[in-house]
Amino acid sequence: MLKKLAQASLLTLLLFCSASQAESVGYETLSPAQPTQHPDKVEVIEFFWYGCPHCYAFEPELAKWLKKLPKNVEFIRQPAVFSEQWGKHAKAYFVAESLGVVDKVHADLFDAIQNKKQKLETEEEQAAFFVAHGVDAAQFHDAYKSFAVDSKMRQAPVTAARYGITGVPTVVINGKYVTSGPIAGSHEKMLEVMDTLIKQ
Repeated sequence: MLKKLAQASLLTLLLFCSASQAESVGYETLSPAQPTQHPDKVEVIEFFWYGCPHCYAFEPELAKWLKKLPKNVEFIRQPAVFSEQWGKHAKAYFVAESLGVVDKVHADLFDAIQNKKQKLETEEEQAAFFVAHGVDAAQFHDAYKSFAVDSKMRQAPVTAARYGITGVPTVVINGKYVTSGPIAGSHEKMLEVMDTLIKQ
């Protein structure tokens, strides 16, 4: 009985120490580590959803951070797909990526969904949005129905599961480390943790 009690106490202590360590350093270690797409660079992946208010709040800070990104860092945006609605918004991002207009529409997609309360869930709703941003309607529809976009849509839930993503915004550094608002304590701290891990 005493042995079992001691084991339970030790397990509780280890879990507490692990949680405390994650909180103090602002990140958790991925186990197992995941291979990166760019082995010669430090890979930083941001998992997000346009309908997430925390992602929306993080975006302006992240945009400033990206302007000072070192040349040895490869930044990747990765829409998370945890539901049908998330999938529809993910598709808008993948279409933008396919058309090469992410820089032009990314912030406005957040604004349209978060502030203007536009659903942007159907092909027609998204087409109107993209056309308003200078994209040819036929090119939009071609991209929306393309094999490339469909492949990324199929891969998105698998990618999030591979990294153990359960919420957004979450950032993975070099396939080894994970940080988020709850882990780091704030969006500002997240960016500090990202800088520290990139330097390491």
